[in-house]
Amino acid sequence: MDKAKASAFMDTMLGFMNGGSMALMCSIGHRTGLFDAMAGNKSFTSQLLAETTSLDERYVREWLSAMAAGGVVDYNPEFAEFTLPPEHATLVTRAGGPLNVANLHQFIALMGQVEDDVVEAFRTGAGVGYDRYPAFQALMAEQSSARFDAALFEQIVPNIPTAEERLRRGATLADIGCGAGHALLMLAEKYPKSEFCGYDFSEETMATANAHATERGLTNLGFVALDAAEISDTEVFDFVTTFDAIHDQAKPKIVLSNIFGALKPGGWYLCVEPKASSELSENLEEPMAPYMYTVSTMHCMSVSIAGGGEGLGTAWGTELATEYLLDAGFRDIEPVPVKADRANTHLVARKPA
Repeated sequence: MDKAKASAFMDTMLGFMNGGSMALMCSIGHRTGLFDAMAGNKSFTSQLLAETTSLDERYVREWLSAMAAGGVVDYNPEFAEFTLPPEHATLVTRAGGPLNVANLHQFIALMGQVEDDVVEAFRTGAGVGYDRYPAFQALMAEQSSARFDAALFEQIVPNIPTAEERLRRGATLADIGCGAGHALLMLAEKYPKSEFCGYDFSEETMATANAHATERGLTNLGFVALDAAEISDTEVFDFVTTFDAIHDQAKPKIVLSNIFGALKPGGWYLCVEPKASSELSENLEEPMAPYMYTVSTMHCMSVSIAGGGEGLGTAWGTELATEYLLDAGFRDIEPVPVKADRANTHLVARKPA
């Protein structure tokens, strides 16, 4: 028995417990706007912050105490005042855009809601269906919107060969697994001579997205409720994109084959998937690896299995993704850097002419 090792592991376990607790509190701070209200390096008493945010003082005081204990905010006991350091503000406020990690903490609470279902899935191997995650699409939309606002036109579109020029002149693009369609709404406004189409399985989400397109007067954009495994378009699109969509699919090989078929010869596909290696040993030093495998267990792998799928998981990795793309017929597969999206790998692939 190595007592030093046991003591160190106790510290690790306590760190997990405190970290999980702080994740819930950071999620609350994001959802209630408390972090945003504290931005600007101004000091707040609990009463002043409660008045500023129109929230209950007793709850605000307890939340501030947790934030101080976790080192997120500074505390001055002389005046009972709390301050959010500017070095922290970018990482926990909406002003931080894709750097706002507090946004991600909402997924911890979401995963906790399905723990009983996942425990049962461990016993049966059945998986947990999308219907058990009613808030998932809204959270993904919030996260991806911040990424698109920061990088879509400056970093993402320029990485797709010929896309900028051809979209300006007039081209066709489909986003599969488009969710709320934020990227497509931006693209349709930016490139009025091009035609855009979004596919997602949720009829409610697609109806809402179509309503947003109508509100903006966008006649070059439409959203269709359809499972990606059932897309039957043939040589329709110059470009196809997927953002964090393939690893969740029950039938990812069929989806990639459908994407290949929907592209015109010489067309380009942008496949964005979580940054990971297909080898566990190469992921162990990644800062987000524990979160990635947890999200996989609690959502991504499980929803795929629930649909009768292979359960690729969040960390299926760039190597396996490249193999699947090659099997689907794609060539010239290359990873391209996106500074505003360091959690994902952006792969561009070409359909041979």
